[in-house]
Amino acid sequence: MTLDDLLEKTEYEVIKGKTDVLIGSLVYDSRKAKKGCVFVCVSGSVRDAHDFIPEVVGKEAAAIVIEKPVEEINGLSSLLNMNSTASITFIKVRDARLALANMSAAYFGYPAESLTTIGITGTKGKTTTTYMIKNILDKAGIPTGLIGTVEIIIGNEYIHSGNTTPESYAIQNYFRRMVDSGMKAVVMEVSSQGLMMNRVTGITFDYGIFTNLEPDHIGENEHKDFEDYMYWKSTLFRKCKTGIFNCDSEHLEGIMKGHTCKVETFGLSENADFRATNIKFFQNRDKLETCYTVAGKENFDVTLNMPGMFSVYNSLTAIALCSHFNVPVETIVKTLPEVCVKGRTEIVEASSRIKGAPHFTVMIDYAHNAMALESLLTTLREYKPKRLVCLFGCGGNRSKSRRYEMGEVSSRLADLTVVTSDNPRFEEPEAIIADIVTGVKKHSGKYITITDRREAVKYVIKNAEAGDVIVLAGKGHEDYQEICGAKYHMDERELIDDAVKDCNEVTKQ
Repeated sequence: MTLDDLLEKTEYEVIKGKTDVLIGSLVYDSRKAKKGCVFVCVSGSVRDAHDFIPEVVGKEAAAIVIEKPVEEINGLSSLLNMNSTASITFIKVRDARLALANMSAAYFGYPAESLTTIGITGTKGKTTTTYMIKNILDKAGIPTGLIGTVEIIIGNEYIHSGNTTPESYAIQNYFRRMVDSGMKAVVMEVSSQGLMMNRVTGITFDYGIFTNLEPDHIGENEHKDFEDYMYWKSTLFRKCKTGIFNCDSEHLEGIMKGHTCKVETFGLSENADFRATNIKFFQNRDKLETCYTVAGKENFDVTLNMPGMFSVYNSLTAIALCSHFNVPVETIVKTLPEVCVKGRTEIVEASSRIKGAPHFTVMIDYAHNAMALESLLTTLREYKPKRLVCLFGCGGNRSKSRRYEMGEVSSRLADLTVVTSDNPRFEEPEAIIADIVTGVKKHSGKYITITDRREAVKYVIKNAEAGDVIVLAGKGHEDYQEICGAKYHMDERELIDDAVKDCNEVTKQ
């Protein structure tokens, strides 16, 4: 592959050298630079890759792509005149991230063209909806890859995810591997940051989905205000052929502004193309069930083993999308109750495994701020539990206001709050707990503090009453606890297993 091949969809200026040179690899991390590579200088919030140009020159790169003017890059003018750079091509582009996205697509042979691409954006619901869509399409005989917050799935391969939407090079790499593995479609979470930072540039999505919008990711190194956040979300709908929108969102108009796609809607509104009616919530032994009827373009009944209105919206989104693949209704109806997303309203069987125990429900959820926790606890109130028990902690070296707010929300909505440790990082767990309790005391809900999370989980299970709904909030899919700079293995599913074993040991005695 030549540099010309990589740059075929990129606007550029040749500062020095020629573009018909052979390229061995495409990199944007100086540590991975090697002889014959092309290095793209991406300016980040922490490090500026332009600072590493001398290092990359020393590794005999074939070409270097810059976005800053030569005179603004320390030492580059003199470096360009040295014999050591005689064989290196220097390319100037307007936006290095944009160039990286286009070059990555070319480097991997434009794999998106061989996949049906589905992008989901919104504040909440992205993760669960991607799994619903993947499971349904897989069952319908359409092998589907997944890229999201929890993991990347390529066939039987599961890869840890660092970002909701990875860097463009990684996305194109995953797409290529999916095509080579026989995948026919891919569903992925598309964050506002991913859109703003050109991570999905070069992809024309076959389907774009909007779930909902609430203030989030606003602040330093993210979005300057809510309008900026909404704007970048909306850009997905200038990059897709068909847009599927939540028509109940108060921000629908802002999200659809400037869209270039065909429009389809879902929601509770009579005007929705796919709408949910006759919604009912049930607590059934260990499980929390949600039932409703799909109306509009389709008509059938749905049962979910997930709680609340957000599950109705997530599943309705998946149904609307899968209708474009002509998936049989029977496949959808059979698959949706089987979907379980790690750490997202994840029900873990406990009482049914304890001899002689009353029936209660245990759930793991990633809710780690006041907004998410309030939404979750309000939803669970719909099931009229005997007691709503909320176990959570807060991360160290993070905003103290989050601790007060989460404590206040739990005390107001839960019957019992169990304050414990999360990721204390470099703070003392007891100090974090004390901050949370300050918020808890603003309302009259009962509470207890147990610093060791393992012991806290044992406490809520051993003391569970018939009809209880117990929420372990904050950790979700995480399988570690971060203490003083180190990550120690801790999976709440295993903590529940240990508590169940302890209860059964007591019974035997």
